[in-house]
Amino acid sequence: MNNSKIIVALDFESLKETEDFLKKVKGQNCRVKVGKELFTNEGPNVIKLIQQYGFEIFLDLKFHDIPNTVSRAIKASCNLGVWMVNVHASGGKQMLLAAREAVDSSSNKPILIAVTILTSYDNSSYQELGFKNNLLDQIACLTTLSENSGMDGIVCSANDICSIKPLVKEKFQFVTPGIRLANSNDDQKRVTTPEDAITQGSNYLVIGRPITSSEDPAALIEKINQKIN
Repeated sequence: MNNSKIIVALDFESLKETEDFLKKVKGQNCRVKVGKELFTNEGPNVIKLIQQYGFEIFLDLKFHDIPNTVSRAIKASCNLGVWMVNVHASGGKQMLLAAREAVDSSSNKPILIAVTILTSYDNSSYQELGFKNNLLDQIACLTTLSENSGMDGIVCSANDICSIKPLVKEKFQFVTPGIRLANSNDDQKRVTTPEDAITQGSNYLVIGRPITSSEDPAALIEKINQKIN
């Protein structure tokens, strides 16, 4: 049984790049994430490829549309046999409920989580969107909405967990991107280290470039597992 908290983000363009990486980490205790770029380029074939290597998959397509469309997309995702799927919490209660019903009515029932505010935002860039709430207040609002709408958890920055954990039940799960092993200069604003994320209450850590660009990703995954377990 896979008990790793690591989800490796496969931010590749092609099946070949993906398979080259999977060969390097085959047998490692982790899960993997397929996002928009890889899935748009390769479609369900990449899901089948990853499953051949034995990894559980977080299908990270962040659905945000009218309830009926999201329901059908979630059902299609469930049929692929993935381990986790997500939607945008800002799609609203009816959309979230439709996603919940789609999972519950499927034979494969992946973990269903909602994205609050992307970790590429800080308070300044978020205010540019024109919302009345500040960043943390909006995250709290979307967290409560997500739990009340039957989500299993949310995607958020690990730095947000302390303020929102009291708002939800104990089994509610936190999936945290923006995990960095050292200081970095990229498009993520609200970042933290694996150890700090676990300390703050993260259930799963989404780690991309630090692992996928490593010369020895298998060794790095093992090292991170040892640190956070």
